[in-house]
Amino acid sequence: MRIILNHSSMVPIYEQLMEQIKSEIFENKLKENEALPSVRTLAGELRISALTVKKAYDALEDAGFVTTVHGKGTYVTATDKQLALEARRKAVEDDFMKVIDRARSMGLDNQEIIGIVNLLIGDD
Repeated sequence: MRIILNHSSMVPIYEQLMEQIKSEIFENKLKENEALPSVRTLAGELRISALTVKKAYDALEDAGFVTTVHGKGTYVTATDKQLALEARRKAVEDDFMKVIDRARSMGLDNQEIIGIVNLLIGDD
């Protein structure tokens, strides 16, 4: 598992960790029933707090991506392709909402926002 954290990012470390683990699951780099590194091991490798890793693992478990067996470890759960697709779509929608909120706070209206999106994706 290859995790790269950006300590100067505005995105919290646990969210960066969570998103990268989810990506590895989506891309089948982490397979069903595969064990994730222990909280302490991963925290040591990434030089971050074990509580940060625990928070990411807990959030992944709440979202249904992993299961923690007390005393045994944290494992990738069976991935439902439809659930994975919906999770990716939800993440993109959340990102879009943040950008839309920012654009509105800067005084742009819906037509201007749509115009920017169309320009960026190449549709006129």
